[in-house]
Amino acid sequence: MKKIMLVGRSESGKTTLTQALKGEKITYHKTQYVNHYDVIIDTPGEYAETNTLAGALEIYSYEADIIGLLLSAIEPYSLYPPCVCAIATREVIGIVTKIDHKEANAKQAEEWLRLAGCEKIFWVSSYMGEGISDLLEYLKEEGDVLPWEEAKAQDDILT
Repeated sequence: MKKIMLVGRSESGKTTLTQALKGEKITYHKTQYVNHYDVIIDTPGEYAETNTLAGALEIYSYEADIIGLLLSAIEPYSLYPPCVCAIATREVIGIVTKIDHKEANAKQAEEWLRLAGCEKIFWVSSYMGEGISDLLEYLKEEGDVLPWEEAKAQDDILT
């Protein structure tokens, strides 16, 4: 399975998306440091929002196959400058989150991600589960079993 690093501003939904991808119960958890799971790297929003911390994202990106730029559908602006994906050394995809929110403008968020240079864009709702399976399928390589599914299967065998 391809390893993805999730990047976005605080409260864009990175940790919630991580929980949804892993099939976990959605609970609020503020990411204080880079969390490196099996195939997901969850980064604090402050790293993307602060110039002095942004260098850490560059370093962690070398551990990922894909960079996922998250943009909430309720954002009044985009954190990403135009054509920023051109400087990446990895594939960059866009992920529009919170598409189920009553104030969501997913088309605007998608437009901003396309302007940043994302060619492949996913619309997701971590709470409703929309788009999660599409994103997982995109990350899977032929014959892959998700690491957390494999661990669960091992637990079932042992019990």
